[in-house]
Formats: sequence, structure tokens, C-alpha cells
Amino acid sequence: MIKIKKILLFCCSFLAGWISLHAQQPVDFVNPFIGTTNYGTTNPGAVRPNGLMSVAPFNVMGSKLNRFDKDKQWWSTPYDFTNKYLTGFSHVNLSGVGCPDLGSLLLMPTTGKVNPDYKEYGSTYSGEKACPGYYSVYLSKYNVLAEVTATLRTGRARFTFPAGQSNILLNLGEGLTNETGASVRFTADNEVEGSKLMGGFCYAPDAVFPVYFVMKVHKTPSSSGYWKKIRPMDVEAQWDSAAGKYKIYSTYRKNISGDDVGIWMSFETSADEVVEISMGVSLVSVENARLNLAIEQNNKEFDQIRDESRQEWNELLSRILVEGGTSDQKTIFYTALYHTLIHPNILQDVNGEYPVMESHEVKTTTRNRYTVFSLWDTYRNLHQLLTLVYPERQMDMLHSMLDVYREHGWLPKWELYGQETLTMEGDPAIPVMVDSWMKGLRNFDINLAYQAMVKSATTPGSQNLLRPDNDYYTKLGYVPLQEQYDNSVSHALEYFIADYALSTLAEALGKKEDAALFRSRSMGYRYYYCPEFGTFRPRLEDGSFYSPFHPMQGENFEPSPGFHEGNAWNYTFYVPHDIKGLALLMGGKQPFVDKLQSVFDLNRYDPANEPDIAYPYLFSYFPDQAWRTQKEVRRLLNKYYKNQPNGIPGNDDTGTMSAWAVFSMMGFYPDVPGVPEYTLTTPVFNRITIQLNKEVHGRDCLVIETSASPEHYPYSKAVKAGSKWMKNFRINHKDLLNAGKLKFQTSKQP
Repeated sequence: MIKIKKILLFCCSFLAGWISLHAQQPVDFVNPFIGTTNYGTTNPGAVRPNGLMSVAPFNVMGSKLNRFDKDKQWWSTPYDFTNKYLTGFSHVNLSGVGCPDLGSLLLMPTTGKVNPDYKEYGSTYSGEKACPGYYSVYLSKYNVLAEVTATLRTGRARFTFPAGQSNILLNLGEGLTNETGASVRFTADNEVEGSKLMGGFCYAPDAVFPVYFVMKVHKTPSSSGYWKKIRPMDVEAQWDSAAGKYKIYSTYRKNISGDDVGIWMSFETSADEVVEISMGVSLVSVENARLNLAIEQNNKEFDQIRDESRQEWNELLSRILVEGGTSDQKTIFYTALYHTLIHPNILQDVNGEYPVMESHEVKTTTRNRYTVFSLWDTYRNLHQLLTLVYPERQMDMLHSMLDVYREHGWLPKWELYGQETLTMEGDPAIPVMVDSWMKGLRNFDINLAYQAMVKSATTPGSQNLLRPDNDYYTKLGYVPLQEQYDNSVSHALEYFIADYALSTLAEALGKKEDAALFRSRSMGYRYYYCPEFGTFRPRLEDGSFYSPFHPMQGENFEPSPGFHEGNAWNYTFYVPHDIKGLALLMGGKQPFVDKLQSVFDLNRYDPANEPDIAYPYLFSYFPDQAWRTQKEVRRLLNKYYKNQPNGIPGNDDTGTMSAWAVFSMMGFYPDVPGVPEYTLTTPVFNRITIQLNKEVHGRDCLVIETSASPEHYPYSKAVKAGSKWMKNFRINHKDLLNAGKLKFQTSKQP
């Protein structure tokens, strides 16, 4: 066995028990293994806040005898905690998404004879450790300690080998992406450069893009070369029999291209000898990948890169300081906050160059250009969190969205590395931009933004990229069911929310007629309400309801007429902008409350998907029913969010589920996207201090306190905002900031 080197105790959350709680910093409470199974699709790899580069352990390609295989199961993550067969470290990954992509450039240390077959060269492992910006693992098959860390655009690996022949493999043929094809060439004995085609996210065939890379090994190999997989027609080709159906090139040095290619380097190592590898990437060019590597690593040691990552994470996580609560609650909170700062991530290189949206052109930016806008998810809460706690990042994201419009003619929907995938439905950039502007982030061209919003809201469907069924919507006031599984109700509900946000902005800009038009449109949800079932129900073009109808059809992601990823119960209360109006449709306050409570009592609530995640907050629209919100939010937090690998209820959706936990644990939630208001519940901590941007928010901090331990006093009888007791459990964003302090009067009983 090699002597596994000592890891600094302060770095990793798994060593939290070694340090007294009062001495720990926010970064020490992060457990990157939370969400790494139960389809949470997070991973414990190394990444900087909103960084382009991430280096993740890749264990979803199994051995011949292993049941885990990305080609046999829908893996949208490079890593699952329950899998135990590692085939490399992938560079540039997505976190918390529902479709596979990227997760390639697989770097793997091995020993003995070179074998490029991943089903054979993979290894079981043990001793995993992870903290923000760092991951390590012991590879049992090779007696190798593997460690990785990252900068914004580069990765660094450190492998500690035993004595004998040791190898570095770079597999360009496997990964999560649906695309194939790569090219690579040696530029020196210890350096290679190339590109790998990525894309095809969620069945978007044209959303493809190359990732360029430069890899440098910090030791000159004794031998090196390429490999490629042998095609069936090449049965007479010569190859190393030990390599199976792979041809190994030992002397050829020009570039090699193909679907299943890679490079290898071999070394004679002494016991416990360390070999380090640096990888730089770019979405623009190989030259920029090399520049990113030179500027960001700049002769730095592995430990320095890791420590700088820890410091950067700690500074950002420290914008919210919590006191009280249990160690597990702090770990759940800070890990959730950590997950909200992974995506969107930067796109531009160190010289400011980035690929123009849906174009072969390259431009230069002087601010951060962001990508990976999973807006159907994140418009509900993640961008509201960034607006409050990280406004400088949210501002750059707003500029990025507007630049997408300038370059492409449309605001983003589900943008991925300069390509529009059009995944999911609705017009989600509208509530994001309106919400930020209404909360004081106004350093962007609001008139151009308004123009972009009106374009998508009014352009005929045949010419409308974001609202292809806009003709029906504007003519009928709803989207009729055209085919059995066309998601028509889900589409329309998203349009209603977007149009309400647009009406709010139009009103603020003095555009009275527009405001009235879009507000009227946003009330079209009433067409879908069916008194017979007490739920929303698809309508046909002639106005009749669709039959046969079953409100629960669509459970467990099975197809459901009119609804996407859910059923009528998951969508019926999805009218955040007019809850009082919805209650009237249902017969008034009590029928509304009873029906909403039944969603939780009869297990009709889906905590793992977006349409109903704000449901527990809706009780508080009626002050005497706010205790139900407090009860359900606490129950859901305790049930679904845990300090363990399955500690997220499902797909994190680029931080959306984590943002729900962050807000809910702090005691307030932005339940109406595009409207600057919050619903209050009971915090789980005794005291929370949120660092604010005085230039943006008008003050330095916001403090939230409870009158007694919320663990034993989970209900709030009243809330004091500044010096005034509130009359209900909703608060405007401006009033929240002006108050500077919320004091919750907590109680044991409702």
C-alpha cells in the first residue's frame, strides 16, 4: 500500500467532527456528496464558483460485469454515489440536470501494461474525500491515490503512484455527451492538444459545440502514443492483443481523429512518486485553452490551487452566516448554497473571448458572460437568491441574457454553451429579468429587455421560437390540446406567469395599455378550471374539456394529456400571481385551503419537480392559515433534505431544489416570480445574517432572528419587521430591506 499523504484537516467537511463547531467556517459545512444519488445528479468533483471547468469522478460506465452503464441507463451525471467502478475524471460537467451531456475528456491513472478498454482499465475505489474545490479517492486496482482540484477554466490532477510502470490515459471516446468525434495531437513529449464535440442535450440535434483542450503532464514520459477503437471491417489490422479491439500507436505523432480515440503516456515511477497533470479548456480555440492554462495556473502548486479554491468558496458562502441549529442543518444549508453557485457558469476565456450565440463568430466581453441557463427551473427561486445575496453575479447574468437577444434575436430559454436547446416550455427569461429589475438591479438596458419580452409575447406562433403555439394562446386565451400528449396546459400556465411579470414591468414603465393587455392574458388560467374535478383540465379548440380525464394520470413522469412531467394536481395551484382569484374559483378560502391541504395529506405533492414546489407557501395568503405553511415547510425540509447522498428529493435542476432549501431554512420564499414579494415561514436557525450590497440594497446586512429555538418552537405567531409588527406573513422586497431585521415570535403550537 502507498502512504496516502495527509490532507489538510480544515479542508473537508467530512472532518467536521475534528473541529469545534464555533471554529468552523461556512466552507467546512459543505458536503459535496449530498445529492449524488436518488437522481439528484450533483457530483462531488472540484469546481470554482460559477466556473467553466469542473473535474468530476466518472463512475457511470461499468465493467463488463458491472450493472452500471451509461449506454443502458439514462445517466445525466458523471457520478452516482452507489456506483463503485471509476473509469476516469471528466472535465467540464453539468450539475443537477435531467439530460446527459458533456462529462468527457476522461483522465485515468493506471499501472502495468497500457489497456485502453475502459471496461477493463476501470477500478473499484475507496476512501473518497470531497470539499469545495477538491476531491480525492484511492483506486484499489492500481494502489494509486488520485486527487483533483480546479481553477475557473482549468483542472489539476495529482496522482501518487506505486513503483513500476505507471500510465496516464486520456479517453476522448467516452463520456456523457450524445455526440461523438474528437481530434488530438502531441505538441511535445508531455503535452497534447485537441477538441471534443459535445451536445445533443435533451434531443436537441443541432445544439452541438466543440470543447478545445490542452493537457500538460508535469513529467516527461518514457513512452507515449495514441489509440483508436478498431472498426469491425479492420479485422486484419495489427494491434496489441492485450488491448483487445483497440489499436495502439507508439511512434506515430501527427494528429489522430475519430469517435473512439485517446492518448497514453507511460512512466517508470518509484514508490509514492507524484505525477501531476494540468488541463485547460476553452469554447473558442486551442490557443485560448493554452492561454487559460498559462494564466490561471501560472506555475502554481496543486496545494495552492486547492487552497485558493477553498478561500473563494468560503468568501461567497460567508455572505450568509447562520447561528444555532444543528450541525446537520448547517451542512444541509451551506451545501445547498454551494449548489446554487455552480450554474450558470462563465463562458468567456481569460482574454474575454467567447462563442457568439448560435454562430461561428467570436466576440470579446469585458464582464462575465454566463452560460447554462436552465431557466424553466431557475426562474422560480435561484435568480431571486442571486439578486439578494450575489447581485453582482446576477447583474452579469442579466447582461448575458440581453446579449443572447442581441446576437440571436430571442431571450434564452434553456441555453447551453452558446446553443439554444429549447428544453421545457414557457418564456422563463421574462420573470427573471422583471424580478431583478423590480428589486433594484437596473444597470442594464430595460427598454431593450422590454422589446425582447414583447417580441416573444406577441410574435405569431409560426415565427415564434419561444412560444410556438402563440396563435392559439392570443386568440383563445389558452392553449388547446392538439395531440394527446402535447403539454398544452403546462405551456399556457408558463405563459400566464410570464405575461403577468411582463404586465408588472409595463406598469412600472408607464405603458398602461400593455400592462392591461398582458395582465388580462395572465388570467386565462380560469379556462382550465374544471368544477367537476376541482382541478385544471385540458380544453379542446372548440372550448370543450378533454375526455376521458384522470387528474392523477401523470404520476411518476408517465405521459399525461396536457401536462409535462406531472399531473393535474401538480399544476392546479400553479397560478402564483392570482392565488386569491384561484381560491374564488374553488369556492372561497376554506375549499381552497382544504383542497391544497389534501395535496400534502394524500401524497399528491411532488418535491422533486418544479411546478408545485411553492405549494406549501400558498396557505399564507390567508393569515389565519399561515401555520399550515410553517408546518408543511418544516416537514418537507426534514423529510427530503438530509446530510447524506440522497439528501435532495430529486434532480437538483442546476440549483433550483437547493435554492428552495436555502430560502425555506431562512424563513422566507419568493413564491411569485417577477413580483418583488416573499411569503414568510419559520427559520430553522436562531439568527441569520445576510451580507448585502449597500450600493444595490441601500444597507449592509439583513438580520433574521427567532424569539426561541425554532427546533422546539417551529410555528410563528407574528413577525416584527424593523420596529413594526406585521399584519400578515407576506412582505415586499423593499420593505424587507428597509426593515433591516425580521424578528419571528415563535411558538410550540400553531
